[in-house]
Amino acid sequence: MNRQELVGLIKERQSYLCVGLDTDIQKIPKHLLSYPDPVFAFNKAIIDATKDLCVAYKINTAFYECMGIRGWESLQRTVEYIPSGIFTIADAKRGDIGNTATQYAKTFFDTYKFDAVTVAPYMGEDSVAPFLSFNEKWAIVLGLTSNEGSKDFQLQKVGEEYLYEKVIRTVMEWGTPDNLMFVVGATQTAQLAAVRQLAPDHFFLVPGVGAQGGSLQEISSLAMNKDCGLLVNASRAIIYAGNGEDFATDARNAALQYQQEMSEYLEQAVAG
Repeated sequence: MNRQELVGLIKERQSYLCVGLDTDIQKIPKHLLSYPDPVFAFNKAIIDATKDLCVAYKINTAFYECMGIRGWESLQRTVEYIPSGIFTIADAKRGDIGNTATQYAKTFFDTYKFDAVTVAPYMGEDSVAPFLSFNEKWAIVLGLTSNEGSKDFQLQKVGEEYLYEKVIRTVMEWGTPDNLMFVVGATQTAQLAAVRQLAPDHFFLVPGVGAQGGSLQEISSLAMNKDCGLLVNASRAIIYAGNGEDFATDARNAALQYQQEMSEYLEQAVAG
C-alpha cells in the first residue's frame, strides 16, 4: 500500500486506528480452544468485528513464533484473511545486516505479503536499507518507544541531542516519507511535539494507547500532520475488551469508541 492509498483510507474511514492482533492463546475465550486453530478463530472474529473501523492491523510475531509451525500457520491464515486495502504490519522488530536483513524483508514482504515491518536500527543503515528496497512497502523504524527501558539509551544525551533524535534524524536520510515510518510511543507525550518537528512529514506508528495509558487526545494534538500522519495502535484494550462468547461485540464497541474519537480530532484538524 502506498502513502496516497493510506491517507485516502484514513480520510474515508475517519480513523487512524491500528488494531493489534497480539493474540495470546492463554487469554482468548475458553470456548475457542476446541477449534482446530483457536488463535485464527479468535483473530477472524476480531477482524470481522473491526474491519470497517480501523485502517491497519498489527501482528506481533512473537505471539505466533512461540508456538512453532502452528503459530506461523495461524499468522499466515490471519494476514491472508485481512481484507485487501487495509494496511498490515508485521511487528517483528528485525535488525540484522546484509543478506540476513534481505531474507527478513523477503519473509514479511514476499512470503507473508505484509505492507510494513518494524525494524530496529541499532546496527545501522545496512540493517534497514533492505526493507526500503521493496516497492510500496514500508520500514517502521523504532524511534522513541513507550517502555520503561527507553530511558536507558533513547533518552540519553549524545552531545546536544537525545540519542532517539540522532537516530530519527539519521534514518530519515535513508528513506522517504513514502516508505519510512517511525515507532513513537504514546506515553512519551513530553517528547511528541519535538519528534513531529524533527520528522514533519513521516507517519508515526504509536503504540501505548489503552492498556498502557497513553492519551489519544494528547497524541493527536501534538503529533498529527496535514495527512494525519498517525497510526495509533490499540491491542489489549480492543481484543480483550470481553472474554465471553460475545467477545467480538465487545471488541467492536471498544474499537468504535476509538474511531469516533479519532473522527472528532480529524475534523478539528481540518477546521483548524
